[in-house]
This record gives sequence, structure tokens and C-alpha cells, in this order.
Amino acid sequence: MSERLTSRAYEITVDDGRDSFFALSIEGDHEAEWLASDTVCALENMR
Repeated sequence: MSERLTSRAYEITVDDGRDSFFALSIEGDHEAEWLASDTVCALENMR
């Protein structure tokens, strides 16, 4: 049986707005993983 995955993309701003980066949360039935990058897109937006 395959696990259902959901994702959310976030833009995180630091240093009083002087810098920002993107983070992607990928959540399954039992755990969640995070990916931080300069460019991130939610899985739902890639279809």
C-alpha cells in the first residue's frame, strides 16, 4: 500500500527582512521531512 504525501511551500524571511529562503515540508502518514533551498515549489503546483 502506498503512503499519501502532502506538501507545503514556505518563504522564510530572516534578518529583519534582509534575507529569505524557501522551505518545503513533505508530510506522510507517519513523519514529516523538510527541505530548505533557494527555490522550492509545492508538489501540488508541479502537476
